Amino acid sequence: MAGVRPDMTDILSSEPDTGAGGQRPGAGRVLTPHASLKRLVILVNPLSGGVGPRAVAEVEAILTDYEVESQVVLLQGGGFDQAIADAFAATPDVIFVLAGDGTARSVAAKARPDGPMIAPLPGGTMNMLPKALYGTGDWKAALRHALEEGEPQTVSGGEVGGEYFYCAAILGSPALWAPAREAMRTGKLRLAWAYARRALKRAFSGRLRFSLDGGGRRRAEALVLISPMISKAMEEPTGLEAAALDPSDATQAFRLAATALFSDWRHDPAVSTRPAKRIDVRARSKIPAVIDGEPLLLSPEATVRFIPKAFRALAPKPPAAEDSL
Repeated sequence: MAGVRPDMTDILSSEPDTGAGGQRPGAGRVLTPHASLKRLVILVNPLSGGVGPRAVAEVEAILTDYEVESQVVLLQGGGFDQAIADAFAATPDVIFVLAGDGTARSVAAKARPDGPMIAPLPGGTMNMLPKALYGTGDWKAALRHALEEGEPQTVSGGEVGGEYFYCAAILGSPALWAPAREAMRTGKLRLAWAYARRALKRAFSGRLRFSLDGGGRRRAEALVLISPMISKAMEEPTGLEAAALDPSDATQAFRLAATALFSDWRHDPAVSTRPAKRIDVRARSKIPAVIDGEPLLLSPEATVRFIPKAFRALAPKPPAAEDSL
């Protein structure tokens, strides 16, 4: 184990000593035949909600089952950026990310199509991208799926305001319903109600004006932009599925929110969808948004671009898309 670096990022080698025959003790599970995995790096943030303090030891224990050179990088303190840069500098075949949703998005955005494969494990709160790729919220199962069944998968996505997303972006006041939906899914009913009340108070604070691929401007309460990987309505990566949400009053907005929580929202008469490669959005004030589960504020004028080849993931084919929308 290396010493603690000045940036408080601990670099941990998970490669145990080998015996006289060069075999790793306990190694017995077979790596995927669909990708060349000779060297990998795993970034671990034990403070993320779905990770925990024992994650490093648990990762290392899993890796002893495989014949592969590996390095575990502990993310802590203020050294995230340097640790990620060092991981890329090591030129591994794949970088696993066991951290929050934002960290997974940042690493994937840095990789681009010509970089190493990325395997984002479910270590965050919403875990939209990991669940879409591996079909599970269990990071240990996702790790083994990637190691044993993974192959290079080109992932498309979108970009808005310098932020990349690979599953979905929600723009407008209904973005505030996303935390309520996740709290409901995890059985936290009291928290879900608190989020729902906050969303209702802020609803109709400002409508969006938008255009798709340079077409005429329209108005909507919100836009949902869904990547081809998880869209139930798209079979080919020809653009983002742009869904305009346009409730006419508070009663209809409440019904639409309930639909989004419990059923297929496309059947709601207040929703219209079509594919698009460029979406221009304007509002009177900053636009609330949720990008792959991460809340943020966009400028009053924003442009969303479709990226057909965003990065390469190591995942079973086809992607599991557990959270298809």
